[in-house]
Amino acid sequence: MQIRQLQVARDAVQDRLTLRVATQANEEYRVWITRRYLRELWPHLTAMLAGHLAARPRPASEAPAKAAQASFEQPFKEDNPLYPLGSTPLLASEATLAEAGEGLARLTFREGRERAFNLNLNAELMQALCAMLRAAADQAAWDLALDYAPAATGEMPVMPAGDKKPGLLH
Repeated sequence: MQIRQLQVARDAVQDRLTLRVATQANEEYRVWITRRYLRELWPHLTAMLAGHLAARPRPASEAPAKAAQASFEQPFKEDNPLYPLGSTPLLASEATLAEAGEGLARLTFREGRERAFNLNLNAELMQALCAMLRAAADQAAWDLALDYAPAATGEMPVMPAGDKKPGLLH
């Protein structure tokens, strides 16, 4: 799936954030993110940014990937999209965050045993997603400490013991 556009918006009535992902195939995926869910997910996102997705020196012969023109001011495009998971946002209750190859991470949102959505992110998209989540949480006045630095204890987030892949169960 090629991502065309990401948006994180505050839903004041639901007291949730709505993540909208539009694809080049004119599909739209929607995920609701609660305050508690974001608080628990954030350390894993920043650990992935600082770890697997951290900037690595590139050989001079390797051309940098063409980055999409990112703009937080650009409105979300409404092109009568298809909704593969339905138009009602998935209420994320579980997540898995794992390495998905060189310079990629896979973030999977799950709604219990029902719907699931995989989002493959490179460093630039992960940074943009984190910036949008932070801005929306600030706008919602959730009073969360969404820092990019590791926790003061210096510990990495603990993953469930039986997992073979790093992940988070909410």
